[in-house]
Amino acid sequence: MKVYFFLATGFQETEAIAPLTICRRTELEVITVSVTGNLLVESALGVTVKADVLFEDIKDFSDATMLVMPGGMPGSTNLRDCRKLDPVIRDHFAAGKPLAAICAAPIVYGSKGLLKGRRATCYPGNEGELEGATYTGAQVEIDGQFITGKGPGSSLRFGYAIVEYLLGKETVDAVKKQMMYE
Repeated sequence: MKVYFFLATGFQETEAIAPLTICRRTELEVITVSVTGNLLVESALGVTVKADVLFEDIKDFSDATMLVMPGGMPGSTNLRDCRKLDPVIRDHFAAGKPLAAICAAPIVYGSKGLLKGRRATCYPGNEGELEGATYTGAQVEIDGQFITGKGPGSSLRFGYAIVEYLLGKETVDAVKKQMMYE
């Protein structure tokens, strides 16, 4: 199972690295993808992270099990406005495959109308871009093929929700034990 984490300039560090760490503790194949044209991507707080691959180097994302969008500003708007990413998201959605986003990043899906009729959460103040969704304000919300998280403080729960969604409760419980969570 391949999980792609997309990084844009201005992503929020915790929202990318915490879920990434959780996912990499499992058998999931987790790949960070820079949409900037550079493997080195600067976060919202000036931390530079080296992505695994450039968007341009992946010819086909149809092998993706899940797409993950970390939040942060302007990272979320950079992902939302990334034209080359749009068809990848739409194809993934149309195939009924799971999509995840945290903090402001649910706007990536919401601005495209993909969250219509779904429960979703995001960083307060961004709910206006969740077109047709019911904003819940929960720390993590799972509805159909979508997992959304509220903000940096939700990062661990968001990562665990991804693992449980893809691999089940037994796997997430094992990872929580490894990480001494709860």
